[in-house]
Amino acid sequence: MMQIIKYPKRNEWAELLKRPSMDSSALENSVQSILDDVKLNGNSALQKYSQQFDKTDFNPNPLSLREGKGEAISKELKSAIQLAKKNIEKFHLAQKEKIKVIETMKGAKCWRKSVPIEKVGLYIPGGSAPLFSTILMLGIPAKIAGCKEIILCTPASPPAPLHEERGVNPVILYVANLLGIKKVFKVGGAQAIGAMAYGTETIPKVNKIFGPGNQYVTCAKQLIQKGGIAIDMPAGPSEVAVLADKSCVPAFVASDLLSQAEHGADSQVILVSDSEQIISEVQKEILIQLEKLPRKETANKALKNSKAILVKNKNEAIDLLNEYAPEHVILSCKEADKLATKVINAGSVFIGNYSPESAGDYASGTNHTLPTNGYAKSYSGVSLDSFVKKITFQKLTKEGLKKIGRAVELMAEAEGLQAHSNAIKIRTKNL
Repeated sequence: MMQIIKYPKRNEWAELLKRPSMDSSALENSVQSILDDVKLNGNSALQKYSQQFDKTDFNPNPLSLREGKGEAISKELKSAIQLAKKNIEKFHLAQKEKIKVIETMKGAKCWRKSVPIEKVGLYIPGGSAPLFSTILMLGIPAKIAGCKEIILCTPASPPAPLHEERGVNPVILYVANLLGIKKVFKVGGAQAIGAMAYGTETIPKVNKIFGPGNQYVTCAKQLIQKGGIAIDMPAGPSEVAVLADKSCVPAFVASDLLSQAEHGADSQVILVSDSEQIISEVQKEILIQLEKLPRKETANKALKNSKAILVKNKNEAIDLLNEYAPEHVILSCKEADKLATKVINAGSVFIGNYSPESAGDYASGTNHTLPTNGYAKSYSGVSLDSFVKKITFQKLTKEGLKKIGRAVELMAEAEGLQAHSNAIKIRTKNL
């Protein structure tokens, strides 16, 4: 169960709020060797690792999306996916910016334009928890942005009635087909990141890679970033923090904590409250609900990494949460709207007893690809902006150059850059 900490001092917070960690040096060496192999040997390396890790053959060609037509998907699930798609599209379409031309002074106009990243790679976790919702979260803004080529890599799922061998989950293919993503490859792990980063005989090289994954995928993304390939953000195991007071419903809070704990054994959940009674009641509810979960063992391991923290008041609770900088923060308390304005470090905020984190994971409209491991102090979650570059433009008339020219000359010469100054002088002589 969760460890209970009562009234920690502020100078203890940094140590208290550390995430579960592991020795990354051995992991980095292992992942780097996989990346180097894929870079050198392409598809043959992907075949080797597919057999070694996923017990399946690598198909060098994009998967046929005929299974994505939806015959294997229930009408209810299709409707749910359509609802989520509609909300996510609506939220991300609103992020489009109109070009604004600013006349900084008479004769000098400046503006900025969003240009789509041409080639993007999406990594979609498969296996025991195929995250088809992540295709919506990444594919929709990529399409809205206008990315010319979208490559999707996802590992094989365990055999199912429709598959004699390990294949890609039909729901993943359905959502890819729904969004018009045609280049889907059955390959997972660090080797998939390497394939998209460097390109192989059949998998195109991309400019930026998106998507969550296990520690090997996360490590691979960080390593290829060092080599100049852009990634969405540093990410690690999923996490949630809940601020709860006596106005909360303990069963609701317990369900929110468990919804993150079931992601993986290395996930972490944090409960912060100014009521010892609430902490006790939530703990009891966790035990009741845990017994009914199919992923009970996974959630139980995550709970051992997790903490329930008793604080003096809500202001202290908010300070502690901002120090923790969680991926998700849920405010299950009175005056939640007011407290939400004080949250400055979080990936996404859920306000009130009826705003479960699961809603944001799937269908409210916000993006669920968010910074973890404290990176919310400096990173944002995925948005439409993640799939575009911002290019600035400027246009000066003769009058504009005349007005600004002498200032540029003086500044350039003060920095010892005479050629910069000359680029102005050679023009102003002709005015």
